[in-house]
Amino acid sequence: MRDYEDIKKMRRPQYADLPPMSIHDRAAQFAPFAALVGYGDAVEETERLTEGRREMEEDEIGELNRRLAELSERLKERPKIRVTYFIPDKKKSGGRYASKIGNARTIDLYDNRIIFTDGEAVAVKDMYSIVFIEGSVGSGDLR
Repeated sequence: MRDYEDIKKMRRPQYADLPPMSIHDRAAQFAPFAALVGYGDAVEETERLTEGRREMEEDEIGELNRRLAELSERLKERPKIRVTYFIPDKKKSGGRYASKIGNARTIDLYDNRIIFTDGEAVAVKDMYSIVFIEGSVGSGDLR
């Protein structure tokens, strides 16, 4: 009995009351099995890091208000600014800080946010700093 020569040429058994399985269904029998569907995603979500929102000091809030007032006065120029702001995480506590660089179009006083010329908006309540770019007055960074 060398290399199964005696059974290599045999046909698979056929049963009258059981039709042959399709190749697709036969292949599915050997597909990987995930006993805990979604477990990998849950582990990844747990491993994902978030930052806590940093409370601003009184002088930082005052500086941010001064920058907002300056921006309000200069809106006709469509000044280029960099806004650093906090994005709350939708799935767990904390979030992350991001920066948006662009030309300010308007300040929406109803929703209390800055709207950029590209249509993106940043809520004032989430802002940490505003920096004017391109040789503008008061272009220092907040921190």
